[in-house]
Amino acid sequence: MTQGHSIRLFLVDGTPNGLLTSEIMNWTGHVLTGPRSKLSELVQRPECGRTGIYFLVGPDPENSLRPLVYIGESDDVGTRLKQHNRPEDKGGKDFWEKVCLVTSKDQNLTKAHVKYLESLLIQSAGQIGRCKLINGTAHEYINLPESDRADMAFFMEQIRTVLPVLGLDFLRETSRPSREPEATTAAEPEASPRFTLEVPRHGIRATGQEIDGEFYVFKGSLARGSWVGTERGYQSLYNQLCEDGALVVGSEGCRVFSEDQSFSSPSAAAAVVSGRSANGRISWKAEDSGLTYGDWQDQQVSAAAAQSEEMEPT
Repeated sequence: MTQGHSIRLFLVDGTPNGLLTSEIMNWTGHVLTGPRSKLSELVQRPECGRTGIYFLVGPDPENSLRPLVYIGESDDVGTRLKQHNRPEDKGGKDFWEKVCLVTSKDQNLTKAHVKYLESLLIQSAGQIGRCKLINGTAHEYINLPESDRADMAFFMEQIRTVLPVLGLDFLRETSRPSREPEATTAAEPEASPRFTLEVPRHGIRATGQEIDGEFYVFKGSLARGSWVGTERGYQSLYNQLCEDGALVVGSEGCRVFSEDQSFSSPSAAAAVVSGRSANGRISWKAEDSGLTYGDWQDQQVSAAAAQSEEMEPT
């Protein structure tokens, strides 16, 4: 089982949309985040005068699924953020709406450390593919001693743990569903059964699985050749997947998933497969039992509740 973490969050100005600090027990790192509208307050914080890593995050007007992200480093993060806040024609960056900076409470991060971290983070974000990087190609910094590289690898893992808690998902690993039931080991989270969704009238058959809170549709699954539902709901998601090449034109008027695709819910997945709004809780059916997704989930909740009752002292 994965070990739990204790993360401390502090609302600096007492509001959920203001400045926020975050720390993990027994980690020397310190995270400060906030909206661009609070930059004048953020740069006055002592953390901004330290050496650190920072992330600029904003929406991509050409892609609703993934944000734009810039990853940088500096000996004086506050000064660098002021530069990025200038108009674009004066060397600044216009796209970002949120900033997150990571420094060290013991101030032991050096310029070499953050350059190495920056390289690792850019490579990781690019491989994961949950965002569009503004940086381009990452530079490789390999002049750190072996012990420092190990320390930075641990530091990076803590960053990847805390950022999703702050709503920044671009460094979160994309879990892949197990294609075969026996592939799951005792150390891994128990995966859901494989589900299928069929629309016989249009020759559509898709398979998927839920893992780590996301619903995946497998590569090779079929989807409706075009969106036929109302112009709302998941139409923009369907169109975006077509534009990104995740849904490619197949035979007989269908589209084909070119890769395993994650969705936020079974209903989002069902809508894209069906080309119209759909209730994923009843559309997806388990291959082994024939239960709908909703019935399977209810069965899991009931079993967990029964087990909890058995463990209660009499």
